[in-house]
Amino acid sequence: MPQQASQRIQFAHTGGSEVLELVEVTPAAPAAGEVRVANKAVGLNFIDIYFRTGLYPAPSMPSGLGTEGAGIVDAVGDGVTHLKEGDRVAYAQGPLGAYAELHTLPASKVVKLPDFIDFETAAASMLKGLTVQYLFRQTYELKGGETILFHAAAGGVGSIACQWAKALGVKLIGTVSSQEKADLAMANGAWATINYTQEDVVERVRDLTNGEMCDVVYDSVGKDTWETSLDCLKPRSLMVSFGNASGPVDGVNIGILNQKGALFVTRPSLNGYADTRERLEMMCEDFFAMLKSGKIKVDVANRYPLKEVGKAQDALQSRKTTGSTVLLP
Repeated sequence: MPQQASQRIQFAHTGGSEVLELVEVTPAAPAAGEVRVANKAVGLNFIDIYFRTGLYPAPSMPSGLGTEGAGIVDAVGDGVTHLKEGDRVAYAQGPLGAYAELHTLPASKVVKLPDFIDFETAAASMLKGLTVQYLFRQTYELKGGETILFHAAAGGVGSIACQWAKALGVKLIGTVSSQEKADLAMANGAWATINYTQEDVVERVRDLTNGEMCDVVYDSVGKDTWETSLDCLKPRSLMVSFGNASGPVDGVNIGILNQKGALFVTRPSLNGYADTRERLEMMCEDFFAMLKSGKIKVDVANRYPLKEVGKAQDALQSRKTTGSTVLLP
């Protein structure tokens, strides 16, 4: 297939959203083992901001941005057998560069999209849904009956987590920053919410659990909530630190885990779990089945044209958004 011009978002140095620029490029033809996807929708995630600000270093500069999207296979490299041109597909991992009309990436990171899932839903939920899959089904396999604390319960990941927890029979206590977000989390299946701007999180968890505290805490906030999260746990239970929205957790004396109840801690990631195509396919099957059953519905609450990515990231970073955001090439 002849190469064609394509628009993409890139940045030449780290900083605020003003470093993002819309440029015209000639996208790479897929090499062996790769496919090129014509994106119909692109997912916006907090990890994209980590790369833009330099918290996570981009492999080279100037760099594309974004790892999640959905669209149609536009070209196929040698040796790819599970995908062909014209297939409806989605992806949540791979090289940076999803914020684009065309994106070339390893075929092993791309899965076929069932007909019952539209492109916007897929782009809004692949990374978030697979994140909840590994958190709830692998990092700690929730059986039902557990009480968990989940920070940022009204965000994109949190909205899916509330629904999945309810489906599993798990009591999810969600932290939120406003009554509007509390209402949303409860509508999605949270057992209880805590407005951390007005309430003491640890004391509210103690009240809600009759002093027993939580089996697991899922914390994507990072630095600002680290100690609070540890204080919400039962002895010998698990702290899952899976994000850094307020900055990374550092300078920790590991002895604090003993002081607060012989606790366990893990710092997982999607790439750490979906590390083979077989595992990725298994995780997608699990998540897609939850979507098909109707037990999880994805709220695509915010849509921006690709050129307004700066505005979209600013809204996400200021925690003004609920549900999921997609960029439309």
